[in-house]
Amino acid sequence: MSGANSIDSAFEKEIDLANQSKINGFASDEWNHLERAHILGQFFAFKHLHVHVLMIEYSIRHKLVREFFGQIPRIILAVPGSILKLAPKGNTGGADVGIFEPMQIPDDLQKILRGTE
Repeated sequence: MSGANSIDSAFEKEIDLANQSKINGFASDEWNHLERAHILGQFFAFKHLHVHVLMIEYSIRHKLVREFFGQIPRIILAVPGSILKLAPKGNTGGADVGIFEPMQIPDDLQKILRGTE
């Protein structure tokens, strides 16, 4: 499987796991999978935007005011940030981290992003 296909597949898996967690009422697991999807999708404009839309929906469902307002600039910047390759590597996409802050990428996701899995 090529690197891009592997990333696509892993991204979709994280989105599916987030949805399953949502259905089953596991909010922290849902958020964790959205963060992982963000790491995988942040260099692909529409995947990046999609995750931030899911994150703002999460913030609305859970009445997280800070997260809601933190997602607004992220939604605005997602597409241009991806296209211009300005998204900080490893950033999990939530309002609890700086919008331009690079972060450590989990080992399993590093392998996928390198195309070695």
